[in-house]
Amino acid sequence: MHMTTPPPILDRLSALGDEGRTRILALLDRSELTVTELASVLQLAQPTVSRHLKILASEGWVEARADGRNRHYRLASDLGEAARELWRIVRSEIGGEGVYAVDAERARGVLEQRRLRSAEFFASAAERWDEVRAKLYGPAIALAPLLGLLESDWVVADLGTGTGALAETLAPFAGRVIGVDRSEQMLAAAAHRLDGHINVELRRGELEALPIADREVDLSVLALVLHFVVEPPAVLREVRRTTKKGGRLLILDMRLHEGGPWSDEEMGHVWPGFEAERVERWLHDAGFQDVRVVHLPPDPRSSGPLLFLASATNP
Repeated sequence: MHMTTPPPILDRLSALGDEGRTRILALLDRSELTVTELASVLQLAQPTVSRHLKILASEGWVEARADGRNRHYRLASDLGEAARELWRIVRSEIGGEGVYAVDAERARGVLEQRRLRSAEFFASAAERWDEVRAKLYGPAIALAPLLGLLESDWVVADLGTGTGALAETLAPFAGRVIGVDRSEQMLAAAAHRLDGHINVELRRGELEALPIADREVDLSVLALVLHFVVEPPAVLREVRRTTKKGGRLLILDMRLHEGGPWSDEEMGHVWPGFEAERVERWLHDAGFQDVRVVHLPPDPRSSGPLLFLASATNP
């Protein structure tokens, strides 16, 4: 006589045979909760809730993450299709009435307390939040969401790539990144930084004669580069040549300034920044449309000149 192993789904089915556990799953299907919060919502003793959670975890229904001294429980992310379908059936059968409706209402109160604690934190941290956020997530956090606007098949040109910092930032969001610079030393530093980024290609060349084919690029970026260029209009004409129809150009650079604690000459600056009207005229003369120049607000941590951001479309 051959003994057969019961399907794993039967073990998971047995875990749902207690209403306390289905109430827990119904709550965790909506949001994460700690043992203490679950006990408060269900009006059950913490040991009872912990016992139910242990059973649900052993059968793969729930998972937990540590947060300080607390463990936050949620519905398992890898249930599998059979278990998900089983839970959909059970959830449909228990509905949202009776004790489950009461649980949901109590849970909203618990989560509202969380929101109040969060609001209290931001009320006390407002003056230092920018510093806290930069410390936690890095100074590029404000830029990061905008990178999601890049299409995954775009070719992006980082013109005047320098040590490759911007190319490194762009690489995960673009299909291909082309970094161009005239300096062998800069390109060597960029190659070291970008080692392992297979979708980034570095090319040596002049911005006035870009080593890029006609209509090869979806987006070109000139980030703090144009003030090093002797003939910006020539560069902009080259950018238009290499940009696809409907493609975009972004320019980040200095506003016209009268010097400061830095030396334009020592840093190799050819231009002391630019007036918005001059940049707009150059872009129109190069054949771009939808030209826009926006003055960026000053960063109190910066000691350098104020900046602007210009954008344009190749018709």
